[in-house]
Amino acid sequence: MNPKGRFLVIDDEPNILRTLKIGLEAIGMEVEAAGNPVVALDRIEEGLFDVAFIDLKMEPIDGMQVLREIRKRAPSTTAVILTAHGSVDSAVEAIKAGAFDFLQKPFDLKELQVFALKVMEHHALQQEVVKLRREQSTGDAAREILTRNPVMRQQVDLARQVADSPLTVLIEGESGTGKELVAHLIHRLSGRHERPFIKVNCAALPENLLESELFGHVKGSFTGAFKDREGRFALADGGTIFLDEVGEIPPSSQVKLLRFLQHREFERLGENVTRKVDVRVIAATNRNLSESLAEGNFRDDLYYRLNAVRIHLPPLRERPEDVLLLITHFLKKFSPAEEKNLSPDALKTLMRYRWPGNVRELENVLERAVLLAKAGTIELSVLPEEFQSTDAGVAGILSLEQMEHQHIARVLRSAKDLDEASKVLGIDPATLWRKRKKYGL
Repeated sequence: MNPKGRFLVIDDEPNILRTLKIGLEAIGMEVEAAGNPVVALDRIEEGLFDVAFIDLKMEPIDGMQVLREIRKRAPSTTAVILTAHGSVDSAVEAIKAGAFDFLQKPFDLKELQVFALKVMEHHALQQEVVKLRREQSTGDAAREILTRNPVMRQQVDLARQVADSPLTVLIEGESGTGKELVAHLIHRLSGRHERPFIKVNCAALPENLLESELFGHVKGSFTGAFKDREGRFALADGGTIFLDEVGEIPPSSQVKLLRFLQHREFERLGENVTRKVDVRVIAATNRNLSESLAEGNFRDDLYYRLNAVRIHLPPLRERPEDVLLLITHFLKKFSPAEEKNLSPDALKTLMRYRWPGNVRELENVLERAVLLAKAGTIELSVLPEEFQSTDAGVAGILSLEQMEHQHIARVLRSAKDLDEASKVLGIDPATLWRKRKKYGL
């Protein structure tokens, strides 16, 4: 993410204005300085600024008035309040009125530059959210596989290319990466799209029932078989069968599946009549079938039959460019009537998380967050417990930020009020307010 941007700094103190301009230009920002807030408001309409730094105490109009006008005239500009020590309460009010954050004076150049880069990162992220919402409003996102990742795009393109062929497809990937979505895509783009799409979760069926479920049975073929039953392959005739978690199929059923793939025929349990159906087979697995082959748990000949076309879906942690895209999509999906937004801390945490459960986990987290959020903004505090640290999802020893977060949370729980908590922590109330905002406490 490119941190460079256009800044408008508004302050009626020439020395502060000069310091801001020097400090921001030193890190590559384009800066326009305004000592008069009235003139600054004219400029905000004429020029497109990414960020506006606004002093709180100014004449003839104060920073709150300037902030309100900027929110009306240039809502895409990220506003930051500059405040002197002792006016933190007013800065908090400014944040409630739409400012992203505040910077307390006096500050040194390094502090300013680090702060500015953080603001610019937030601004770029918010603009990307707006762009993605605009893009998704013009397409049928529910029917598409959303990705910007080049590897994922390549695999989806492969699925499109083979969709209208009779080839068997093996889709590999961790749980939650979208294997069933790809299977649906292949079926939808094939000449079989008007015929059934039948899914079988091979891992969910006990070994003694799987063969009957796939191929059917006749009355009396086993205990509990009180009547004839058609199997999933017969139900899928003319269409597609999706064998999810195919690596869990026991050896006895693997033989029958191999025969079907070779000759397109099978017999129901307890019957000697050979049946033929026209079914396209798509299989999926979250296991490494190569290891299963080596261990003798999966037949070589079946693997090669299934593997006519192999599609491998990368996990979400290897697709960082897709996280924001999917967040935007799911917020729209779960809150179509009221636009929900993530707070900066919540968004940053979700972007840094490693997503062991992949897209399915992300979807579940956002569905829960939309349900629990009391207002239009989803705060960090409504996310599950594993997201409550800044380095959520990163395995290993706690970072300094994680330790700080947990320690402040403990002190806040035991202290009688915020003043006592500040004294126990050895920080001033303004710093404690910043920390509480940062960690969603």
